Amino acid sequence: MNKLSHKVKLTGLLKLHSGLHIGASKDNVQIGGVDLPIIRRKDNDQPYIPGSSLKGKIRCLLEQKRGAALGESGEVNELFGFAKTKTISKLIVRDSYLTEESALFLKDNRNTDLPYSEVKFENTIDRFKGSAGNPRQIERIPAGAEFKVEFILNIWEGESVNAESHKTEAKLKGLITEGITLLNNDYLGGSGTRGYGHVEVTLNEGEKITT
Repeated sequence: MNKLSHKVKLTGLLKLHSGLHIGASKDNVQIGGVDLPIIRRKDNDQPYIPGSSLKGKIRCLLEQKRGAALGESGEVNELFGFAKTKTISKLIVRDSYLTEESALFLKDNRNTDLPYSEVKFENTIDRFKGSAGNPRQIERIPAGAEFKVEFILNIWEGESVNAESHKTEAKLKGLITEGITLLNNDYLGGSGTRGYGHVEVTLNEGEKITT
């Protein structure tokens, strides 16, 4: 079994260019509350972006680009892992939390409807009658909010020096960058085809961490 050589930490910012909705469990909906609430931290009630949401979306976009079906994209599987072949993920994506500046700005902002968030009213349209119905309230994190992002890449012995292998450090970092570029031109969270979830992620140069 190969030994872990080192880790690479990539940090950066995720900025919202439109409202973001990543939903919480409907079991958390309170009487008189919004119909579709966002997920929040338990310790301070601030909204956050689960690492699973970010990682899953980036993987999905990379697989779409390669036309992968049922996890058949080998390069993507090497980075994200694949249960069918017992391939372990080399990528850790942390939960993303609001920057201090955004948290302070949103906490008591007079333009927000709830702490740290806005509420958008939407209806479904009956195409035959031309009328609106089924009104609902969707909670969103407002445009302009910024989150700290962190990716950890595990590099195993031999992979960082084998220039012919898809497992090289440069290849894997390049795949992450490619996935982020795809995300910046797509959307994160729900209702993206209706304007939600336009994000821009910028990463700093990776920091090597010896183990």
